[in-house]
Amino acid sequence: MDESHPPQRPEQALHAARALVLADLAAREVADAEVVSLVEAAVTHRRWWVEQWPQGGEYLTGLVAQDVQDALLDRHGRWPLCPVCDAGDPHALEVEPELGPDPRWVCHKAGVVVAPVGALGA
Repeated sequence: MDESHPPQRPEQALHAARALVLADLAAREVADAEVVSLVEAAVTHRRWWVEQWPQGGEYLTGLVAQDVQDALLDRHGRWPLCPVCDAGDPHALEVEPELGPDPRWVCHKAGVVVAPVGALGA
């Protein structure tokens, strides 16, 4: 692991991932009790994952964001909707990298990075 990504204990990484995803949900005004429960379910699921692979802690934020995005698609529809593209069908942003540090929300239609995960409200 390089110096720009110091290792976090699994529980610290889980709390950080939860906070960043909740910040994005709140920024898009969808952080109701049911959605927060989806975040908690994703964190619980990823707790087992990171216990099996502690070196994967730096990937938790992106994975939790993707888990919540998938759960929201099943219950509420696409999230987060792209704020960049005005024309055409509404579409969701995607997390990149799919498995890597420093995840960000990306619009593939426009080919732009919209925000780091946790900074949709900035």
